[in-house]
Amino acid sequence: MARTTKAQRERRPGQPRPRRSIRTLFASSVLVMEAFIAFFAALTAYGVLGRGLDDGARTAILAGGTVLALILLLAPAVLRRPWGWSLGWVLQVLFVATGIVLPAMYFVGALCLLAWWYAVRTGGRLDRENAARDAAQARWEREHPDG
Repeated sequence: MARTTKAQRERRPGQPRPRRSIRTLFASSVLVMEAFIAFFAALTAYGVLGRGLDDGARTAILAGGTVLALILLLAPAVLRRPWGWSLGWVLQVLFVATGIVLPAMYFVGALCLLAWWYAVRTGGRLDRENAARDAAQARWEREHPDG
């Protein structure tokens, strides 16, 4: 027997589905993109910078980058919670700070920070516009029950 979620059990025929947040969608896309960048930057730092370092330091660079990539990959799951957005901003700062190990990451991190800011700002604006549009549609449907 298939398990259903609470939302699926409470759903009734003809009931409109709630809109998904564009802000969350945009921000999740940026975080996942950053996860891939962080992982490949860790591989680059391991290969390029690791030549002059001992094995422990090389492993620490690779492990640190991989952990950051995993956190960035899992962060979209908590964006529905208010503290998830604070975590996103903290991860942006950490991502830029990886420039300490690989200086090119200052530039890449700044671009990703800009993408995060744009995703949060524009996604929030689009969510507000959709909410206003939905409210106007509901008002029109109440005033014109015949269709």
